[in-house]
Amino acid sequence: MAIIGNIIKGVIQLKDALSSEINHIEAQEKMLKALLTQAKDTQFGKHYQFEAILASENIKKAFADTVPYFDYNKISTEWWHKVVDGEADITWPGKPSYFALSSGTTGKSSKRIPVTDAMIEAIRQSGIKQVFALNNFDLPADFFEKEIMMLGSSTDLEKHHEFMEGEISGISAHNIPFWFKGYYKPGEDIAKIDDWDARVQQIAERAESWDIGALSGIPSWIELMLQSVISHHNLNTIHDIWPNLQVYTSGGVAFSPYEKSFNALMGKPVTVIDTYLASEGYIATQIRPETDAMQLNTENGIYFEFVPFKPEYIKNDGSLDQAAPIVTLDQVELNQDYVLLISTVSGAWRYVIGDTIEFTDVNKAEIKITGRTKFFLNTVGSQLSVNKMDDAMQHLEEKFSTKIPEYTICAKRAEDGEFYHFWYIGSKNLTLGHMEVAEALDAYLKTANKNYKVARSKALKGVKVKLIAPEKFHDWSESNKKKGGQVKMERVMNEERFKIWETFIEKP
Repeated sequence: MAIIGNIIKGVIQLKDALSSEINHIEAQEKMLKALLTQAKDTQFGKHYQFEAILASENIKKAFADTVPYFDYNKISTEWWHKVVDGEADITWPGKPSYFALSSGTTGKSSKRIPVTDAMIEAIRQSGIKQVFALNNFDLPADFFEKEIMMLGSSTDLEKHHEFMEGEISGISAHNIPFWFKGYYKPGEDIAKIDDWDARVQQIAERAESWDIGALSGIPSWIELMLQSVISHHNLNTIHDIWPNLQVYTSGGVAFSPYEKSFNALMGKPVTVIDTYLASEGYIATQIRPETDAMQLNTENGIYFEFVPFKPEYIKNDGSLDQAAPIVTLDQVELNQDYVLLISTVSGAWRYVIGDTIEFTDVNKAEIKITGRTKFFLNTVGSQLSVNKMDDAMQHLEEKFSTKIPEYTICAKRAEDGEFYHFWYIGSKNLTLGHMEVAEALDAYLKTANKNYKVARSKALKGVKVKLIAPEKFHDWSESNKKKGGQVKMERVMNEERFKIWETFIEKP
């Protein structure tokens, strides 16, 4: 009998029974006041007159009117470079304990994003919220006694001047509470291994000694780890070695493109719970099984704002036009893509995180990630967002009975001088006809996206498809950064980047 599991589940149920429904609008108003109050004596707070904003009749409006939008390059050039150099009280009181290294989905150079003790606590509180939300998923008591495999970047953080640096998943795992370490796998020793392949090999060799009940990590790297374990032990599915695996907490990217290939590794259904942990903070988590949307963490260290996602507001580099209008949580609408802005306890202010979202339930503050500002393909008016591309890949999976976990696209002129969408699609079934797949993809997008259909009748000549092994995408990620962790494949490339990609793919 799962005695400890029943106790833990009972505590979770009691906490849920005693909790009241969050008023997200009020929570956000309190959060903004708290952020401004704590940062008013920093260099940033003095420069943008936080005390005057706090004294205004409408704090949200005064904040939006006074403080400009910042992307990483702007805030780093103007403010965070001082933090990196060791200065205190720049955009947040004191100095951060860590810097989260993030190269995002493009480029080799790492961004250094401050992670304060206040942010570590905010992430911890959001993690506790996620744990208590498990009560909504009707999991058996013995689940709460099983081990959790958290597959992120290395927890062996590097010293840079007076700060510790690493990817946010490594920083988070580095700060797990003592009482959780007995449940945490692969354990501190293996988690410190920096080389991805060596770490996964150790996991595969130790897998038999663990009773894994839950997985957590980015889908593409979780899949590779599971494949390694299955191959090492000559299994049919992962449930042959981890029969009690019941939950997968996804994050970092949309799960839908990986759903078919992920399920192929399972011996029985697994509950998938989406989360949204970025280098800048823990944005949102799924709290109920009726939807795969995630609830914004409105109480834990982040103030949210939203810009309607329209081509006229987005510059070519994905940054926002300063004249773009803003809406707050009390003004958002359904069926509208928004560029997400955050202000945080790590000293990010009106920061363009680079993601686009839409609300599925305004009262519950539930959202879905719909794409990236840089991955919005509007060449010759096609207006394709990542979620439309993901939907198209799912359509191809069903039509051709295949799995497509990875893809990338570029809009450019072909040798005939006409514009085409060039797609590289990762599939194990390389016997499919390229032309046949291209025609099916083109036909679907015409039906699913009216702007694409109009573009196809004018300047967009057609679609060209190349099918390649999914492993090529992983090799590309490794060649540009490293495997595992927070590394994600870029879905849309510009022409310069695409030339490098094609040269890489053509190598024997």
